[in-house]
Amino acid sequence: MYNVSPRVQREYEAFLARLLTEADVREEVELLPAPDLPALWQRDDVLLTQTCGYPYMKSLRGTMTLLATPCFDFPGCKGSDYSSAIVTRADSGVNSLADAQGMIAAANDAQSNSGMNVLRHAVSLLARGGRFFDQVKWTGSHAASLRLVRDGEADIAAIDCVTYGYLKEEQPESVRGTKILQYSAQTPGLPLVASRTVPEELVGRLRNALLSPGPVLQSHMRALHIKSFVHCTEADYERILRMEAVAQAVGYPVLA
Repeated sequence: MYNVSPRVQREYEAFLARLLTEADVREEVELLPAPDLPALWQRDDVLLTQTCGYPYMKSLRGTMTLLATPCFDFPGCKGSDYSSAIVTRADSGVNSLADAQGMIAAANDAQSNSGMNVLRHAVSLLARGGRFFDQVKWTGSHAASLRLVRDGEADIAAIDCVTYGYLKEEQPESVRGTKILQYSAQTPGLPLVASRTVPEELVGRLRNALLSPGPVLQSHMRALHIKSFVHCTEADYERILRMEAVAQAVGYPVLA
């Protein structure tokens, strides 16, 4: 979910390889470096992948098992919780969410917690008649949303704070000319998950390796700004649906 640059992708691949070693996974495992994630999440042969909490709660609870959730050291993160950096152009004159009413929002995907759900929640009490923005442009990725804001094709976007942190580090030009208006409410971060068909004993080994990593795995984690992992439950992720319920209760069911 966070392969924003070749270096970061290599670090994640090294992390995964070491994780399999520390979990004593001896079966042959195929690495898919750039899969169609929604399709991958539905497969029954997935040993390990990452998903967003919103699609997990909406459609994947019956097909995927929660392994562990990373705790990042980026601004906007606290423990296993994360938030979104709500960004605008530095010279936009937008100094509060209310200032963005009637403007153009960029969002990565309608099934994204960090790009859609938290932004919907943030502006829901300001919306009138089910609308807040003049237009929502769906971009396909946080990097693309940020680019639209930077280039003046959109006025505001909610960017996963981990993605924002990686982009600022890897591609500093991608955030140049933008500012963080505020951070969204926090929710549990993006969990590592396995297919429900993965044997319970193997799930346990993977989870234990994540929760109690050895020195080599810890070094890969540090390179990725991951401090630790914790095991979050479905009850923890209910907060994501409560945010959706707040927006629905005030008559703002879709980001618009």
